[in-house]
Amino acid sequence: MTRPRNRTLSAADLQAFGEELDAIRARTQATIGPRDARYIRRVVAGVRWTGVAGRALLFLGAFVHSVLVPAWILGTLLLGASKILENMELGHNVIHGQYDWMNDPKLNGKTYEWDIVATSEAWRKTHNFQHHTYTNVRGMDDDIGYGLLRIFPEQRWRPFYLMQPAIAVVFALLFQWGVAIQDLRIGRWFAGKMKPGELRRAFRPVGRKMGKQLLKDYVVFPLLAGPFFLPVLLGNLVANGLRNVWTYVIIFCGHFTADAEVFPKEVLRNETRGHWYLRQLRGSSNLTGGAFINLMSGNLSHQIEHHFYPDIPANRYAEMAVEVRQVCDRYGQHYNTGSLPRQFGQVVWRILRHALPSRPPKVRVRAVETEAEAAA
Repeated sequence: MTRPRNRTLSAADLQAFGEELDAIRARTQATIGPRDARYIRRVVAGVRWTGVAGRALLFLGAFVHSVLVPAWILGTLLLGASKILENMELGHNVIHGQYDWMNDPKLNGKTYEWDIVATSEAWRKTHNFQHHTYTNVRGMDDDIGYGLLRIFPEQRWRPFYLMQPAIAVVFALLFQWGVAIQDLRIGRWFAGKMKPGELRRAFRPVGRKMGKQLLKDYVVFPLLAGPFFLPVLLGNLVANGLRNVWTYVIIFCGHFTADAEVFPKEVLRNETRGHWYLRQLRGSSNLTGGAFINLMSGNLSHQIEHHFYPDIPANRYAEMAVEVRQVCDRYGQHYNTGSLPRQFGQVVWRILRHALPSRPPKVRVRAVETEAEAAA
């Protein structure tokens, strides 16, 4: 697929581009307040009550067999929705520190612990720091294929990647587990570059979190149903699976569509603010779909705006996107957006295409060259 052509910017244009995007941030930051607090507290309530309703219906179906099937289906869907909301709109955004200004200990980005097997502490390192600092820079951003998939032709091909269509499906179903072990660097242990003792020490907090989640969803709640534990256990299993697959789809659509780009480490050398914004823009993809998609994706339907402004409350991204797109249009820069089926179709194409050998394209040193650099 041919990537869209972007206008080559002069150094002055590049500086102005960054300043305009900084100004959008400043204007939004100045208005953050009660409206945003009300929003996130409604999300908290939504997570709580959809979770309570989902679990109640699972128990109702377990004890009243005449409504077992409809109660199980609705209960599982509600519990899955609760887990998606908690993961995407609540946990992800709170851990970014988007609501630290509220001084609410339950919404503090440094202490919040979310309802998945991955620890928030590890996520703050691999996602908040590594991914958002080195977005789509090969060798720096571990989210490029998560060490399992070849998504871009710039990644060196190995025979292992022939299996990646099947691996991608398994990874989607078990996504929270992949996130949980991402920072353990298990590949280094397999390669003999990490001692077993080091791996054990790194695994301890992750193991504790895994045990806590397994105990809650697959032991405590099912046992409360007594002899009818199996429907409750299966409901929890499917709800977690729904959350895993949905999270995988949203994250992959935000980073691995046909127009998304990756960059060499050299891009970081003397990178200006304008270059940084362009790298974020060219490594990100948005989704159309309206309020429902925005909510259920944690507003990562606006992945471009999230990469520009990760600590701004995500409920502001939709309105910021109007100005951001206008800035991109004025400077002749492609703003990558599309429907969920369209964007995920491109992700699937990448997974299938790059499972096979392909020649890497010509490497550019920067995400975009200024006119002077292009001439040189």
